[in-house]
Amino acid sequence: MRLTRRGVIVLAFAAGFYALGELAGYTFFRAFAGIAAGAVLIALATTRFRPQVEIGRTVRPDRVERGKPALASLVVRNTGSRRHGGFAAGDGIGTETHSLRVRPLAPGAEATYHYELPTTVRGKLRVGPLTVHRPDLFDLARGDRTVGSTAWLWVHPRRHAVRAAQAGHPRHHHEGPITDPPLRGSADLRAVREYVIGDEVRHLHWKATARTGRLMVREYADPAQPRFTAVLDTRPASMRPAVFEEAVEVAASLFYASASAGQHCRLITAAGADTLTDSGVRAARTLLDALALVTQDAPDEAPLLPSALAAAHRPGGVLVLITGPDADLGHAARWRPDTVVRLGDLRPSAGAGGLIVAVDAAGAAAQWNSLVGKA
Repeated sequence: MRLTRRGVIVLAFAAGFYALGELAGYTFFRAFAGIAAGAVLIALATTRFRPQVEIGRTVRPDRVERGKPALASLVVRNTGSRRHGGFAAGDGIGTETHSLRVRPLAPGAEATYHYELPTTVRGKLRVGPLTVHRPDLFDLARGDRTVGSTAWLWVHPRRHAVRAAQAGHPRHHHEGPITDPPLRGSADLRAVREYVIGDEVRHLHWKATARTGRLMVREYADPAQPRFTAVLDTRPASMRPAVFEEAVEVAASLFYASASAGQHCRLITAAGADTLTDSGVRAARTLLDALALVTQDAPDEAPLLPSALAAAHRPGGVLVLITGPDADLGHAARWRPDTVVRLGDLRPSAGAGGLIVAVDAAGAAAQWNSLVGKA
């Protein structure tokens, strides 16, 4: 409960008129001051009584591509014992506010309101809480109160249709889709050998034991895991902000295709972030969440490959570098990347040696599909 700017002005005038009435001896000024002060007190008393409501909130879907629709739903329920009049409210959406007018509700009644959420900018958007406004008739005081919880909307980068990187061999040897995520602890049979102390009894090969007359066990080895790694340049000097958004879209497209195809994925940024996941839809969501929050937060003088990884061995599988048109690869070139994607150049081309030069993400995706198709 607080005075509005108009209420403060009216209260100041009331004090001034009362002082003038006392000094000049005019009853009219004292009466006017009393009326003004009384109006302010009535406004404060009016805004003290706030509607008793309960808020239910849903955001569907909670993860969406940039530019795709997302809807927020509010259920306002009167939990009081009296009918309340309508009131104005504002629902927070990030740094903005969505205004709505709640209709009068009888005790126990509820009303549902829907509105579309802005998804033009990727990121993690906070929705709520609801701020209930209770101004008086002349807007001299205002009793604002926040009710209800908050929800989150993840706005992922846009994805383009790309083929999964070709690397390694499938995890399984049968036809059909892989499990999501792939089975943990599965292994390929490498050999059958004689039992030695310490081997697991459950791996005994009874047919070979009966044939040779000696205890024989199966020896297993983990199968090779297809892997995909992308290094994203987050140095402001490498790309303009608009070009960087295209670079994030390229990374999101490649990660989604690779994770869905059963490849273990890894995202590295110039700022030092290192996100390692397995395969499947959950892994793709983890990577898209990370890309929704990524910014150009690396220093301009930083290397493309973080110093902590400069001396490390090259990751297995396919390695892709995503950077600007003229950025220096530095130590990242020692990792012998399979493909270097340079965005923002007005002379698009797909050269030899896995170099993709494109204006935007759509052009890079088309060239990627062409290169993968030839592999």
